[in-house]
Amino acid sequence: MNWDLITFSFLVGILASAVRWATPILFAALGEVFNERAGILNLGLEGIMLMGALGGFVGAYKSGSLWVGLLVAMLVGMAMGLLMAFVSVTAKANQVVAGLGITILGGGLSTLLFRLFFGLRTRPPTITTFKVQPIPLLEDIPVLGEVLFKHNIMVYLVFVLVGVAWVVLYRTRFGLALRAVGERPDAVDARGLNVTTLRTISLMIGGALVGLGGAYLPLANLGIFWTQMTAGRGFIALAVVVFSRWDPVRALWGALVFGGAASLQTALQTLEAPIDSELLLMLPYIATIIVLVSVSRRAEFPGAFAVPYSRGEK
Repeated sequence: MNWDLITFSFLVGILASAVRWATPILFAALGEVFNERAGILNLGLEGIMLMGALGGFVGAYKSGSLWVGLLVAMLVGMAMGLLMAFVSVTAKANQVVAGLGITILGGGLSTLLFRLFFGLRTRPPTITTFKVQPIPLLEDIPVLGEVLFKHNIMVYLVFVLVGVAWVVLYRTRFGLALRAVGERPDAVDARGLNVTTLRTISLMIGGALVGLGGAYLPLANLGIFWTQMTAGRGFIALAVVVFSRWDPVRALWGALVFGGAASLQTALQTLEAPIDSELLLMLPYIATIIVLVSVSRRAEFPGAFAVPYSRGEK
């Protein structure tokens, strides 16, 4: 193990890397918070992230604008959320089966569409990613400046969205209705609100956020698209939601935990730690399992969680 590399700046770099690793997971987790607060279990996050990644990449590549790519990713995510709403809310299919179907669909469809758009190439198409934009004055704060205030615009955006999501869920009538429909949809229906509409809107909002999480990978990190590039981040986001107990602020901390595990895995490889590389690659997923086992038993799921609603049924 190369101990000479372990310096103060190296450790700070690990923390900054953890923030970047956490960003796509946090986007997806915020989207799933909206879904599950409305009583919908959406296991399709992985597929929606892949479609969002493809939409963002194609939009940016064809238009030459990363912002157009972000918009396309959101629209694709909303469309996937609308599909999930039709299957699980309107058709009242089993939500576990519907979500897994969305994941399988997203994985296969993103690969197919990518090949239709770009064909088979020896070298993959690339785009220029969002540049790092340090925040003036704040970037000069010792440690925190490097960790929090020297990132690209999508990292700052997800932090802003944490606050926006908290305000929407806990300080607006819409948020109150959304939380109520996840607990007592019959009571919401009795008050004259449309349960189907509320759940559909929640899935579209969630889909847009999950699509942004997928778009982060090609637009702000890698500059390319490849099949299955999300590498399980959608499922990690599901674990973050349970860890957070359906709270956007807690989801931030949960995403940072998993981002830290991924960043540590990379750091240990850099240090040439005497651990098999396969075991190091498993580190974020091991963290996911540990969190699920330790937290899920204490988590209080919404009262109508994963239960389709039909008027007149309890």
